[in-house]
Amino acid sequence: MSIFDFAAGSDPTLAESAAICSRKACRSEASWQLLWNNPKIHTPERRKTWLACADHREWLEDYLQTRGLWKETLPLEEYRIFGAPEQDS
Repeated sequence: MSIFDFAAGSDPTLAESAAICSRKACRSEASWQLLWNNPKIHTPERRKTWLACADHREWLEDYLQTRGLWKETLPLEEYRIFGAPEQDS
């Protein structure tokens, strides 16, 4: 763990084992994925992902919707099954 991880309150081993909410200073496990793109710099089919815990899903969706960036919100399980390949342990 580096001094920067310590200062930020993040633990690299936790980040590898669990999906963490994207809300600033939140260390809760995420259960939602918010898909978005910025039409000024991304192609229409490109999707970026923020992860959200139950407490911050609405706040993050509102943030993206207000700026015209939000596309879709999906349960994180769909991402784990379809979006990300499983890693060998």
